[in-house]
Amino acid sequence: MISILVNHWPELWSGFLFTLGSSILALVGSLIVGTFFAFMEISERKWVHAIGRIYVEVFRNIPLLVITMFFYVVIPMFLTGVSGFTAGTIGLTIYTSAFIAETVRAGIEAVDPGQMEAARSNGLTYVQAMAHIVFPQAIKITIPPLGNQFINLVKNSSVLAFVAGFDLMYQGNLIASTTFDTTSTYLAIGLLYLILTLPLSYFMRYLEKKWA
Repeated sequence: MISILVNHWPELWSGFLFTLGSSILALVGSLIVGTFFAFMEISERKWVHAIGRIYVEVFRNIPLLVITMFFYVVIPMFLTGVSGFTAGTIGLTIYTSAFIAETVRAGIEAVDPGQMEAARSNGLTYVQAMAHIVFPQAIKITIPPLGNQFINLVKNSSVLAFVAGFDLMYQGNLIASTTFDTTSTYLAIGLLYLILTLPLSYFMRYLEKKWA
């Protein structure tokens, strides 16, 4: 494994940066999109609730690779070409946002309904009560499951390897095919994924304890 890290460090470092970049973009995007659809799911308007529910159920039950391949293969047939990195990042964002939407929705619904009623009785609008009273409490509740989703997102970024996204797994496959040292290569790839996921895991635990 050491020889792979030393001799192929430029390729591995490039893959590491692509994986990191895709993960960060997808993490931010999925958090925004997922939160948006979580609010749609709890809407009292039936048509808004239905749209949110359909989005979550559809993309939560379609494999990530299928979503990614749709953007990599199908979209270029009708619109402009999409790079593997872009297709993989969009796929990650859409797929993860469906799970985040369910997590955030569950967190909001776990807050005592009396909190909303008390806020409204004191003159706050629904939006103000949600923003200042309910949602901050919901975020504290959802920290552990959100952390799991973020870690899964980083690991799922290996889907970029299937669409030439130049990520860690893609570079690992190239190195393994040229060196024929598959054991050392994938041990090195696994180590680099650990370097990405372990700090995130400890950071989410820190937030959980701090906001407890």
